[in-house]
Amino acid sequence: MSTPGIPAMESGAFKLPTYSLDVQALDLGNEVKAVGLELVETENHEPVRGKEAAEIWSEIFPALAGTEAFVVDFFSHIDRVREFCRLHEMEYREAAGRCVVLPTPSAEDLRQLFERFEGETFGIRAGSSAQTDDQVLEGELSKRGLDAYQLAYKRYTFCAICEPEDGWVTLLSESLWPSEVIRRLRPAVQRFAIQIARPN
Repeated sequence: MSTPGIPAMESGAFKLPTYSLDVQALDLGNEVKAVGLELVETENHEPVRGKEAAEIWSEIFPALAGTEAFVVDFFSHIDRVREFCRLHEMEYREAAGRCVVLPTPSAEDLRQLFERFEGETFGIRAGSSAQTDDQVLEGELSKRGLDAYQLAYKRYTFCAICEPEDGWVTLLSESLWPSEVIRRLRPAVQRFAIQIARPN
């Protein structure tokens, strides 16, 4: 746990943090190394959504990337993504046939993206390879969606498949195991009423 329980004044019992971030290794087969991140309400285990979720996710990804570059990949509903980026003056580039890439958005831009596109599935990739165009991967994203990450993630520190509406992120990475993910995230989520846990 990253945040200890808070004593409840009237009963002397501990009050659990409002949110939980469960971090666990995933078995995706075919020697794919992956970690699942699930952001839920502690009491009812429902996915955290809306502004609160967007704020938390927008702190999580810069913390996971550290000092490395990262980009956000959209491969569906790209007309809406383009319009949103233009309206909010966010930098983006067209990539391959049906892929829009946003290079290293600010935490505020990331928060707005998570909030506006909560119902969509999109990707985030980080590492030195994110500093330049990856035409092969971006072409595959246009054709196959985020399945393309399975063939490319070893070139990156991580490739993340984000499903905010479900409170779920699948992190494909050779170097970020659950313990390292937790180590990187503890300082980033400290200001939230959140606990980080590794389910059994």
